[in-house]
Amino acid sequence: MNKENLLLLTVFVPIAGSFILPLAGRFSKRLRDLLAFILIAAPFIFSLKLIPDVLAGKIIIVSKTFPLGFNFILSADCLAVFMAAVSSFISAIIVLYSFDYISHYENQNEYYLMVALFLGSMMGLVFSANLIFLYLFWEITAITSWRLIGFFREKEFVIKADKAFLVTVFGALVMLLGFISIYQQTGSFDLAVIKNTPISGLAVLLILFGILSKSATLPFQTWLPDAGVAPSPVTALLHAAVLVKIGVYVYARLFVATFTLAQFWHTAVPLIAGISALISAGAALVETDIKRIIAYSTVSQIAFIFLGFAVGNQIGVAGALLYILMHGLAKGGLFLCAGIIEQKTKIRDIRQLGGLIQTMPLTAIAFLLCSFSIMGIPPFGGFWSKYMVMSGAVTSGHMKITVIFLCGAFLTVLYLLRLFNSVFLGELKNVEREGSELMVLCVLILGALSLLGGIFINYPAQFAQIAVKQMLGS
Repeated sequence: MNKENLLLLTVFVPIAGSFILPLAGRFSKRLRDLLAFILIAAPFIFSLKLIPDVLAGKIIIVSKTFPLGFNFILSADCLAVFMAAVSSFISAIIVLYSFDYISHYENQNEYYLMVALFLGSMMGLVFSANLIFLYLFWEITAITSWRLIGFFREKEFVIKADKAFLVTVFGALVMLLGFISIYQQTGSFDLAVIKNTPISGLAVLLILFGILSKSATLPFQTWLPDAGVAPSPVTALLHAAVLVKIGVYVYARLFVATFTLAQFWHTAVPLIAGISALISAGAALVETDIKRIIAYSTVSQIAFIFLGFAVGNQIGVAGALLYILMHGLAKGGLFLCAGIIEQKTKIRDIRQLGGLIQTMPLTAIAFLLCSFSIMGIPPFGGFWSKYMVMSGAVTSGHMKITVIFLCGAFLTVLYLLRLFNSVFLGELKNVEREGSELMVLCVLILGALSLLGGIFINYPAQFAQIAVKQMLGS
């Protein structure tokens, strides 16, 4: 099979297959679950097959010409393949976990449909080389995440799902105005055509509005903790693997790999991200809901990724790419551990939990491994990505902003240790045992990978470095 067809399959297998899942579910839940896993795992396998070509410097392109500049173009380079492989791999683990977690809830057919369509839309967005199609896939992710956040259909939960939908869709519409502004300046929506073309500060501002809203970065951060009303596999998908990473990916695609930003933005974006990291870390330190604590942590950690991309030098951008991987593994593990705790104890308030390491030792180990990576404890993967991002900021002369992020990193250690202590240590308040073997296996895999990712950091780091050289043209 040629690489162009592989690229098409990476995008359209999960999209087309998602609509078959409800039908399969009418005949057999086991068949539907297996098919859902295949549809999610397929983009990961296809992405792996694209890696040798993109590492060799080849850019794989599929294009179809349409009127008015709405050309459908898929383009696979190192950045796109890296993002696709990371997102699809973590999503596959989450779907595997879902088999037992979701098994006793209603709306299962819709759940798997939306998850597959969500990931397919992410693949379309990652590989899109036309701003209009990038926007269309962006909006499909908003629709699917809206349905997934409101999965339980209770009025309060639906309101919070509506909030997430309105914030992200409004931000996307503002971003679309930025795309139209670029078209007015350049006469094209195609990224290859407009590469290295100067764009106005207004266009940058409009696009950043959409990016920050999708990534739940200050001042749009409030929708993400509220999204914790969703099932834990959904929150893992939104917070760790896919949704909030869309914004940082588009930032990298547009403002690192395509356009050259004025120096003002290289200071403004890290400053916004630093304030967002500090405020959200502070919120996590006083929050008592286990999933909201982890959600605020996501807001804080996404800011580090923005810092790496915004400083724009090789070590910072490479660190940001590694941060996407390491944060995805560890944060996905934390949310899935929280899902086991919530489902077994029916409690999310950490003040009512305690001593669970006695009854859930494997979940506790996985939680601790993932926490160490998020904290940036060596030799975990999160240490190397955090170190590289900070080094990039210092190298670029952002000393004051780096101090802000150091404070945020210190608070990360405090709120995650507080969380672990409250839930797993101390007096045993709940006698519930471990979750299902499959669910525990999934969190242990993510915990182990958080450690192994640091021990064998050379492998993803080499990929990231090649991607950075392609992005920066050096």
